[in-house]
Amino acid sequence: MPMATTRDMMATKRRALLIGATGLTGGHLLQRLLSDRRYDAIHVLSRRPLAVREDRLHSHVVDFDDLPPEHTAFRVDDVYCCLGTTIRQAGSRQRFRQVDYDYPMMTARAVRAGGAATMVAMSALGADPGSGNFYLRTKGELERDLQHLAFRRLALVRPSLLIGRRETKRLLEGAGMWLLPKLAFLMQGPLRPYRAIEAGVVARAMHHLAWQAAVGTRVVSSAELQLLGQIRRGPSDG
Repeated sequence: MPMATTRDMMATKRRALLIGATGLTGGHLLQRLLSDRRYDAIHVLSRRPLAVREDRLHSHVVDFDDLPPEHTAFRVDDVYCCLGTTIRQAGSRQRFRQVDYDYPMMTARAVRAGGAATMVAMSALGADPGSGNFYLRTKGELERDLQHLAFRRLALVRPSLLIGRRETKRLLEGAGMWLLPKLAFLMQGPLRPYRAIEAGVVARAMHHLAWQAAVGTRVVSSAELQLLGQIRRGPSDG
């Protein structure tokens, strides 16, 4: 009998934690997790209540600046991080770094201490701890430091410009959402990695990555996310 090669065969029921569920990609990912019956509990940490209600959903409204490391939501198997903002929205570089670096790192340390083996984290195209761009440097530092926590499986996803409906409009992203899909046919060769990508596709890819059996760290480009997000299999894909 062949040996199982995916986590679908390695476990029956698992627990997940999602941070960033009220954002564009996080909202899509939450729906996917709720439809995945391999999870018997989905915990969400957020700064405001969720509109979604489901028996397996445990929604915790929290202050990330005052969150106890022994919180029940940290005792999970898999953690998904879609938390992020922009410097403009945050109001300052310091506040941006809190949201995009401090909160994900605090969560990662806590779930790792609680026994989590798998993390899938949203980063950004061009993330680099040595970048001269503050945004990309912060994302790169997060990637670097998450790797130091030695998760059994760590996927760092680097989408290009995300397209989809947001509750809060971002001026440049709004323009890009209209323009870039129309220019997709021009984004060939070296420009291909910069093609805009649907948030729902990224969410599907992140969900898929958490259930892959590969051990170690994987950095996933936007082009790879596009391919992974088109895979339809498993209990949540119908």
